[in-house]
Amino acid sequence: MTFVEPFAIILFMNKVKVGVIGTGYLGSIHAKVYKEIPDCSLEAICDTDRKTLDSISRELGVLGYSDYRQLYGKVDAVSIATPTRMHFKVAADFLNNKIHALVEKPFTPTLEEADSLIKIAADNGLILQVGHIERFNSAFNATKKIIKDPKFIECHRLSSFPNRSLDVGVVLDIMIHDIDIILGLVNSPVAKMESVGVNILTHFEDIANARLTFKNGCVANLTASRVSDETMRKIRIFQENTYISLDYKNAQALVYRKGFLKITKESLPIEKEQPLKKELESFIGCVRENKEPIVSGRVAREALKCALEIQNQIWQKNSS
Repeated sequence: MTFVEPFAIILFMNKVKVGVIGTGYLGSIHAKVYKEIPDCSLEAICDTDRKTLDSISRELGVLGYSDYRQLYGKVDAVSIATPTRMHFKVAADFLNNKIHALVEKPFTPTLEEADSLIKIAADNGLILQVGHIERFNSAFNATKKIIKDPKFIECHRLSSFPNRSLDVGVVLDIMIHDIDIILGLVNSPVAKMESVGVNILTHFEDIANARLTFKNGCVANLTASRVSDETMRKIRIFQENTYISLDYKNAQALVYRKGFLKITKESLPIEKEQPLKKELESFIGCVRENKEPIVSGRVAREALKCALEIQNQIWQKNSS
């Protein structure tokens, strides 16, 4: 007979008690999705904006607090959807109080803060996940098994001006999603980086392009804009005898293959699912089963490192 720790039995039998810190646009969606997940119970939300807090609290029928420290002892895990500059402080406080944490992207503003959170989580045996949602997109998951040794990758991530997440530039705001995906697909160190970007409506870069050359020869071209007329989230992957086109926004995947004197086209069957719900379900599953998340703090650190290098290269060029 296998021996199971009593705590593990209790956690398995009971729902994971969850809190959401930050109830702005993204945090409010986290809270609503948690209400739909059978394995967890949304116990509380927190925000310093009392009007927003009261509105979401009434809508969801959960307790609302203006001080996140009031959640200690009331929850097993939290989603942290505060402004980026607050990620480290809030996450560190919860981890130090033995509470599992999902931190929205970008992980932290600095690598030093990321490293510190990774260590705190490891020292306390806690789950630390970072919100790179495209890992849970059904279009990506439908094709990742056929992506092998890519030679060239092209990404376009365009959106209108968000009026949120304006404490960071477009690289840390939205390009980081594609950086995370590309690093996972290529699995080779970056040998060369060329980046350009301009600020349009904020003090940070609002449009950016980066060209990454990897040691294994793969080249990735990434374009991100948060001042576009259209919304686009696409990635194109070229490998030997195969071209794969993914549309994250519309959950579509096309595969073109070289045959004998012709090219075949295949539309992959995709079960359209809500990526955020899959992400949060995965987080709850990791907490219940004590397993490493798909996007752990360690994995997210690599995407953050690359994003910060791109951002800093842009800033240095623009200040010279």
